[in-house]
Amino acid sequence: MIKKALITGITGMDGSHLAEFLLEKGYEVHGVKRHVATYNLKNIEYLVDKDKIALHDGDITDTANIFQIIKKVQPDEIYNLAAQSHAGVSFKAPENAVDVCGRAVVGILEAVRQINPKIR
Repeated sequence: MIKKALITGITGMDGSHLAEFLLEKGYEVHGVKRHVATYNLKNIEYLVDKDKIALHDGDITDTANIFQIIKKVQPDEIYNLAAQSHAGVSFKAPENAVDVCGRAVVGILEAVRQINPKIR
């Protein structure tokens, strides 16, 4: 049976490397990308072009959206690499930093609890 992984933050450097690693291990890889029209996919462009990964538009701070993605994908594993990692931005918008790095994790865990507690 092929394992499925869902990666938030797949478009970042760490997310793209994790996607490559999991693909090499035989996983079916899904990723959540922010739905911004001009978003840069350069780190995963070749994986998207070759249909090696499936991307889902989402906002990590939108619990209902993340719930829907997890329910649709039914992953075996979730890797949450989405974060507000720019210190300057986090000081200018601390509520957003808390939403992305804290509350979003609670939303993911609650979705796992409700959908399938066996998701790792």
